[in-house]
Amino acid sequence: MARNPHSCCRTGLLLTRCPLGPAHCTPWTMFKNIILTGFMGTGKTSVGVELARDIGYTFVDSDSLIEAGQNMTITDIFARFGEPRFRDIETSVIETILRGERQVISTGGGAVIRDANREAFRKAGFVVCLSAAPEVIYERVKREMHRPLLRTADPLTKIKELLADRERFYRQADLIIDTSNMSVHAVVQAIKERIIHAYC
Repeated sequence: MARNPHSCCRTGLLLTRCPLGPAHCTPWTMFKNIILTGFMGTGKTSVGVELARDIGYTFVDSDSLIEAGQNMTITDIFARFGEPRFRDIETSVIETILRGERQVISTGGGAVIRDANREAFRKAGFVVCLSAAPEVIYERVKREMHRPLLRTADPLTKIKELLADRERFYRQADLIIDTSNMSVHAVVQAIKERIIHAYC
């Protein structure tokens, strides 16, 4: 895990007393970035926005940057170029994002399937995977059938298949939170409490 980038605060893996004082080092600055992974519909964007606001970090959404950079929607990228090309673009955008710091980063649901992305996440910050039951995910996204991977006759079955395929990758996160029965605020508090525990 990548901790506070300031050399004055870094000794091995854990934050030590900072000579610049407590205003310089907080539990949040223990990590360069907080990276949210997880399947679509688990709450990465909503949680990321609130978490970033609470701790004074910048919220970054990798999918939004992909669309802005390509001047087309992710659905159109999939349709025009296919998933392999989309994953190449995604990896390039992730590499750019992770050069920054003090960010809460929401990543695409399939970003974890590439070894290079997972390794980059591990080095660049604290990785939080948000999960949810397949049925809950379906209820949350069923009106968003523009999502390219759900353009199928049986979206719930597709969700279950994709979750099963990706589970081993999602489980490599530093923290996993099931958001099925949690509010956005509760999830944010759980993440903050885990970081404070690591800090203390």
